[in-house]
Amino acid sequence: MPGDRVFVDTNAIIYAYDISAGYKHEAAREIIADLWDSGSGVLSTQVLQEFFVSVTQKMPAPISMELAKGIVTDFLKWDVVINDGESILNAIEIHKKYKYSFWDSLIIEAAIKGGCALLLSEDFSAGQRVNGVEIRNPFERK
Repeated sequence: MPGDRVFVDTNAIIYAYDISAGYKHEAAREIIADLWDSGSGVLSTQVLQEFFVSVTQKMPAPISMELAKGIVTDFLKWDVVINDGESILNAIEIHKKYKYSFWDSLIIEAAIKGGCALLLSEDFSAGQRVNGVEIRNPFERK
């Protein structure tokens, strides 16, 4: 994947900080470390917002708001796609065509807008391509 931009959905980042996530925790830590090293990671404002809420309120062992804020601050060094009006309209079209939820469609749209070749998420149909973006579940056991 060298040189390819990779969009990371919220679950992959959450698992990297959720020690109760078993094998997904280790896999996510490796993915995030590789993306830091390659500089090819892409996120969206939506992903960072969902991450903050999940790790401070929804994980079995939530982390402090200050630690979460520090992690978000670090991730702001990646390319961050800002969802604007055009993104919302494009997500509606993806939602209509592919039948994903609107919020999942907005994630896909952010990956497209970010110029990503790959979207890593466990929430979509692995192997599917949407407007040139390949969706892959990095936690799928083969």
